[in-house]
Amino acid sequence: MTNSPTNLEKLSNLLQTISPAPRLEILLGIGSGEACVCHLEAMFGLRQATLSQHLMALREAGVVTDRREGRYIYYRLCDPALLGLVRQAAQLQGLDLPSLAASPDCECPNCSPQKE
Repeated sequence: MTNSPTNLEKLSNLLQTISPAPRLEILLGIGSGEACVCHLEAMFGLRQATLSQHLMALREAGVVTDRREGRYIYYRLCDPALLGLVRQAAQLQGLDLPSLAASPDCECPNCSPQKE
């Protein structure tokens, strides 16, 4: 008999990983594209250390992936369908999700190309 997790345990682990409110915000902030750490930091007002801990948990769970470009690290969802799951869960609860706009305080090349 193996000790590998069942499908229900895997699903439970995924839902537990994404369930903290800051992680849901991060998923919504990344959206269907990608976002750099400084962009997410400016968008949510989280300390870089706190944000990095949440991103690490999401990365270790296979929810997000990252790439480095110079001094910037960009994150994107491994499967954009996860965003649909979050939106459907909110809809089932009759909840409106926050509209997350770009932050003018982000200095990455994607947000402020003239600064690079």
